[in-house]
Amino acid sequence: MVMTVHVDIVSAEKEIFSGLAEMVFAPAELGEVGISPRHAPFITRLKPGEVRVKVSETESYPFYVSGGMLEVQPHLVTVLADTAIRAKDIDEAAAIEAKIRAEEALADKSGKIDYVTAQAKLAEAIMQLRTLDRLRKRGS
Repeated sequence: MVMTVHVDIVSAEKEIFSGLAEMVFAPAELGEVGISPRHAPFITRLKPGEVRVKVSETESYPFYVSGGMLEVQPHLVTVLADTAIRAKDIDEAAAIEAKIRAEEALADKSGKIDYVTAQAKLAEAIMQLRTLDRLRKRGS
């Protein structure tokens, strides 16, 4: 029998996923982490990127998170995301538009924009597009 860990992915708006998984991959602040059942407990910040929940050898569910916290216990993984979206639900046109707007804002040298906010929006848009690209490459 394959060992599993319970996974909860929640955002400020709602619960996105709750179920058992063989493995979880997440974009931790210092790099991607892979969490298997009975993993040592830890807490870390998440950066924008893809959280992938592997439920079986042939099935996994990708999600985009804009940041948040990851809590790992031996039998429970909790993703507390600022924003969490199933990869298949990402609005590609909106992500492309957000990327273009952020790039234009960063190109504005007048000093009238908040560069940190523009950089964050650019990073989020790029990671949404990468998550979509990975979803397509996996054929999901």
